[in-house]
Amino acid sequence: MTLSAIEHFLNTYKDYAAILSILINVLISIVGIIPAWFLTAINIKLFGFTGGFLVSFIGELVGTLVSFILYRKGLQKRFISNSTKFKGLNRLLSLEGKEAFYGVLFLRFIPFIPSSLITLFAAFGKITWSSFMLASLIGKLPVILFESYSVNQVLEFTLFGKVILGLLIIVLLIYFYRKRFNVFVKNKI
Repeated sequence: MTLSAIEHFLNTYKDYAAILSILINVLISIVGIIPAWFLTAINIKLFGFTGGFLVSFIGELVGTLVSFILYRKGLQKRFISNSTKFKGLNRLLSLEGKEAFYGVLFLRFIPFIPSSLITLFAAFGKITWSSFMLASLIGKLPVILFESYSVNQVLEFTLFGKVILGLLIIVLLIYFYRKRFNVFVKNKI
């Protein structure tokens, strides 16, 4: 499904768009490999900045809770039996109480770490679901607010939006240049 198809779908069912967007966000959280920023952009276009932020924030929190429960119930035992090979990972998974709470909170504040990866490791660890959700609530708030603001600036194409878009293009160009250069170097040798 493309971005325009999702936007069209939400526009078609405008009366239910907020609930549908939250459900789409839950699916994004469960799948774990799809970034949610595009849905934030659609939400801002449909509901305005404040409404789009709130729908995105609620969707991310509900998606985080659902995926945490599913990962913990469905995958935790299988993962832990295979994780004994990695000492650093075992240290992370063994965090409990305040350490686990602050660990999740700290990771939520770091940009570019996929939310689903944090949820996955937290689900495999010993953190309680209530501590996980509180850390996620506190940690996701500024991240989604910044994401919403950035997307809004790009959509309105303000000076700040142009700077964000320019930086994104530069980062993508560097990424693809390095990727292509590495392939060239490997083939040359």
